[in-house]
Amino acid sequence: MKSKVLSVAILTATLLSTALRAEEAGSGHYLPGAMSSFIDVPPGKEGFVYVNLFTFYNGSATAGKQLSLAGQVVLNVNADVYADTSLFLYQTPWKIAGGQYAVGIAVPYVWMNVRGDVQVGARTAAARDTASGLGDISFFPLMLVWKKGDLSYGVNLGIYAPTGEFTRGALANLGKNFWTFEPSAYVSWLSSKIGTEVSVFAGFDFNTKNDTTDYHSGTTFHVDATVAQHLPLGKGFVGVGANAFYYQQITADSGSGAKLGGFEGRTTGVGPVLSYVTKVGGKDVVAELKWLPELGVERRLKGDTIWFKAAVAF
Repeated sequence: MKSKVLSVAILTATLLSTALRAEEAGSGHYLPGAMSSFIDVPPGKEGFVYVNLFTFYNGSATAGKQLSLAGQVVLNVNADVYADTSLFLYQTPWKIAGGQYAVGIAVPYVWMNVRGDVQVGARTAAARDTASGLGDISFFPLMLVWKKGDLSYGVNLGIYAPTGEFTRGALANLGKNFWTFEPSAYVSWLSSKIGTEVSVFAGFDFNTKNDTTDYHSGTTFHVDATVAQHLPLGKGFVGVGANAFYYQQITADSGSGAKLGGFEGRTTGVGPVLSYVTKVGGKDVVAELKWLPELGVERRLKGDTIWFKAAVAF
């Protein structure tokens, strides 16, 4: 199987930038499991890639669990989030240190429905909030990929900008109201002889302070991995495998808005992934569908994420 198809999800971290998980609002800019397989690797050849990414997340907090949402303490949070993102990526003809240089931008549109019990002193009151619109846009000014046969490896720098609307006291906010800087690295092996794939992505997220709530979310570390088998099917290749993720906050939250203390969160999960690669009109086309349930969660919502990605390379 040939592995030079295209990049699909290098920027999918933006999809649920407001999906309520640790850090402020129990969430960071990166969605665990976002970058995990061979299709998340830049193509390694000059050209444009367009990707459409649809994501659904449903999560809830265990009874009595508190989260800090936009400056207020909320119990028993339950959230539904839909996001549709357009990703534009350009693989340049230039090289840096032998690696192919690429840039990209992802623009998410988000729909949210959040419920919970707002705590005011010793009293609580049920509340519900909805929001829809532009989320936090992410920029990737530096993406480098090296390819040696069936092996690809590289580094990325992602920057998440606070472009989504944020209102103090709202349960549903389209943006995080702070910047995130995300250096990451990956290695992906996809055998052209037997079709076996092993891919691993890892990164750190460094956040600035939310000045509106005086809340500084701590630094996080995340690892995503995929093991899959790819086989010929029709005019393309089908891949079947599993995706697993580990997400850990490694420094505490701070600021006067961190009313629940350091609030360092963690989540792990594993789920099935199905992909298909083919050519349409002479252009490379790839699609991926995966379901990622969270299995071990601390200080975050616990739920399920469904991804569908479709991309074409020009």
